[in-house]
Amino acid sequence: MKKLVILLFAALLSFGTMFAKDQSIAYIDMSYILKNLPQYEQANEQLTMLSKRWQKEIDAAQQEARVMATNYQTEQIFLSETMRTQREEEIVKKEQEVLELKRKYFGQEGELYKKREALIKPIQDEIYNAIQELASEKRIDVVKDRSSDPALIYMSSKLDISDQVLQKLGAK
Repeated sequence: MKKLVILLFAALLSFGTMFAKDQSIAYIDMSYILKNLPQYEQANEQLTMLSKRWQKEIDAAQQEARVMATNYQTEQIFLSETMRTQREEEIVKKEQEVLELKRKYFGQEGELYKKREALIKPIQDEIYNAIQELASEKRIDVVKDRSSDPALIYMSSKLDISDQVLQKLGAK
């Protein structure tokens, strides 16, 4: 019985390998590709400038809230109950404005996210299309990104098509 099972398993294994196709695999280094694309660098610069401008606006609002709180602490004993309540509400309102600015600019669906999507997504799509064209031309079945594969220990340089993708994109 054991011999029959082993024989059947061996037959299935050899039958399966007859129809198995060799897969051709290539690798890209996405961070290398992005570094060598001028339009990506320009988009990154725009995002950095916007981010700094918005952060300055937030910092100014935070500073204003701190000054209001410090002044309130100093003047608190001289203020009537109504004036204290009013000043406390103003401080809370200013702190809420700061939080709202942070959310508006840097939140999950904030302006920075939308701008990044508008600037970077077309570049990513262009890279994807170039990879797809190259894979089709060279009959490559699988293209992996080595820059995001922590399990990759070694790769032959002849499998790296990053420079070819850059050429397809008109860079380098």
